[in-house]
Amino acid sequence: MKGDISVSTSQLLSKLPELYKDGVTEFSVHDRSLAADKKFLFALVECVESKCPGLFISLPVDVSILDSQIVSALQRIYCSLEIRFAGKEKKEGDKAVLLFDKKLYANKAALLNNAGLVFGFDMEWGNQDGDTFKLFRDRLDFAISLYPNHIDFPQFAFNLMPSGTGIYSSKDLDFSCGMAFACRSFYTCGRAVPWFNSVIKPLKITPSSFFADFDEWQQCNNCSFITDFVPEDMPHIEMEKMQLAFLKEKYEEKHKSSLFSAVTDIVRLNGAFSRVVEEGEECVIETSYNPDDLLSPYASDIAKFCENACLEPCRVKIFAGEDSPDYKIL
Repeated sequence: MKGDISVSTSQLLSKLPELYKDGVTEFSVHDRSLAADKKFLFALVECVESKCPGLFISLPVDVSILDSQIVSALQRIYCSLEIRFAGKEKKEGDKAVLLFDKKLYANKAALLNNAGLVFGFDMEWGNQDGDTFKLFRDRLDFAISLYPNHIDFPQFAFNLMPSGTGIYSSKDLDFSCGMAFACRSFYTCGRAVPWFNSVIKPLKITPSSFFADFDEWQQCNNCSFITDFVPEDMPHIEMEKMQLAFLKEKYEEKHKSSLFSAVTDIVRLNGAFSRVVEEGEECVIETSYNPDDLLSPYASDIAKFCENACLEPCRVKIFAGEDSPDYKIL
């Protein structure tokens, strides 16, 4: 059961225990004015930890306030951090320039990943002065390299599509919308974070180029933004079939078909784990390689993995373990 209310900070902290007692297990905070409020974050953690220990809470956090103290506190509760992924506007004469601090985001993402915290990015295109098609693609490529759990594009939720400018044409805005929607479908709704970077590495293309190609594929298959397709409404197993169908085409196109059995195994194993967590679905899948090998660090380089690993067809049961999804070979 999910909760979503609009109240003051003090009311929120007093309401959460009541909502938890009423059966609310997930709660989202949307007020971005609280994202840089350390005092609120510490009070929220204390409230959830002491009075609602099983509550999963999603909350906005400003990247600039993330430090070891904040991260240590957030580790004590079940949460997902929503981080705005944007540059800062600067005027140079009559020209607007958009500056993006990659080092800041890389350091903070490393802090979160090392702590095992779930986080996602909120990203936009064309809504800041000085933004360009190239800058948006660069941000998207960089965001994927930081392993966010998800990337959200608020423009879809609020239907805020920018108009063309001298430096960001209407055509490029349409391309950006398509890439963003493809990322939303393939990466976020497809739960691709554990394997995405490894799987596109043999293709030797950037994430933004991959999403541009997937956007074309979605349009050809009537499941794009243009056709009012809603990826969140699709069962994950169906999204996985779409992912594998597209990946098969890309691996054939790049003459990498010999690696596709490993790709299929990795995608299906991770997908099955995610469905145990999200849907409570256990299943049995067949793999071409031993799952112990597929889930080892060696599988992060798929080309080398296929050179050195032995084919070993297995039937694998994926089930809920004591603390996390588990598997056994049948």
